[in-house]
Amino acid sequence: MPSERPMRADARRNYDRLLAAAAAVVAEQGAEASLEEIARRAGVGSATLHRHFPSRRRLLEAVFRDKVETLCAAATDLAGAPDPEQALVSWLGAVAAHAVSNRGLAASLMVGSDDGDPLVGATCHTMIVEAGQGLLARARQARAVRSDVSIVELLTLVHAISLAAERQPDGAALADRLLTLVLDGVRPRPEGPPR
Repeated sequence: MPSERPMRADARRNYDRLLAAAAAVVAEQGAEASLEEIARRAGVGSATLHRHFPSRRRLLEAVFRDKVETLCAAATDLAGAPDPEQALVSWLGAVAAHAVSNRGLAASLMVGSDDGDPLVGATCHTMIVEAGQGLLARARQARAVRSDVSIVELLTLVHAISLAAERQPDGAALADRLLTLVLDGVRPRPEGPPR
């Protein structure tokens, strides 16, 4: 958020509407989405958009962080699920869906900011890694995932899948199919002679 002081209720509504509109427009048009279109969809003027987000980068950072916080909350919710394998698979599916809808957003934030702020993309990556580590540990403990698989490897695969799927007409379905294929490869192999 732009500042630490509390927002008035109407300012909070505008902020939330801008975030929601920006997420939708970025999903459709990519990280270079029109700021005017975002303001129009949020039902506010350009001045209101710029009051909350003085630059395109600030708006994109807020959208990205909001999505990442949602993914981290989902990991927390899934941490107590009865089936550790399904919890990990569900969460990785949510990460893939998030990545497909980003349309270049993460890559645009990995470049340093003009004002010397820390890289939001890198900070969010750390948040995602930490959120997924617990789910992976539970899946390993349940022997649902090979012991030599790391969360960074899984997230790298999810990222590659999202890059392949994000510009396809049925990107979400393709990402889901590719993720299913990949996850079959990280399950433990049965004991016995090689096939």
